[in-house]
Amino acid sequence: MTDAPLAARSSRSPGRPREFDVGQTLDAAIRVFSERGYHGTSINELKEAMGLTAGSIYKAFKDKHAVFLAAFDRYKQVRGDLLNVQLAKANTGREKIAALLRFYAEAACGETGRRGCLAIGAAVELSLFDPVVAERVEGHNARLVQRIEGFIRDGQADGSVSASVDPAATALAVFSYLMGVRIAGKTGRPDLPLLASVEAALKLLD
Repeated sequence: MTDAPLAARSSRSPGRPREFDVGQTLDAAIRVFSERGYHGTSINELKEAMGLTAGSIYKAFKDKHAVFLAAFDRYKQVRGDLLNVQLAKANTGREKIAALLRFYAEAACGETGRRGCLAIGAAVELSLFDPVVAERVEGHNARLVQRIEGFIRDGQADGSVSASVDPAATALAVFSYLMGVRIAGKTGRPDLPLLASVEAALKLLD
């Protein structure tokens, strides 16, 4: 979805549509959904956070479910772009995995961590009963595991990861850490040593 301004069709007059920035409104929706979950979020809360009328939300996104799907896609796009910036600084396979681990661990710290991860919230709350969300979550997770496995194989090729490591099994272990650290950040104590746990997770590559 583009971040260009979108004309809301619930304007006061056909000739003067009210415009809003899709990216900004979805960022606001992401915060609400991450904090409260899908079922715990009302249209009134979305309306207040997004700065839109209920009519504008319904006309631009159809319903709450459509807002959630757009927010999920926006969340994965923005997070993916930020992660790629960090990965671009890494040279070896091990450094790429370390960058990935730190990226998730840092996101689990502080206020961002307490707010929670929209993707994990979707997986826990909706995937079992919502096939559309389940497809998005499963697709993202499969691509992430595949990417981690690729980094491990890169590391074995460049010598930064032990040749004795099973790439597929270790990729699943690293993926499990990434999911778990976000849950720990939301539900655990503020002083949890999440960044220190990265070094322990990297021992999976030895």
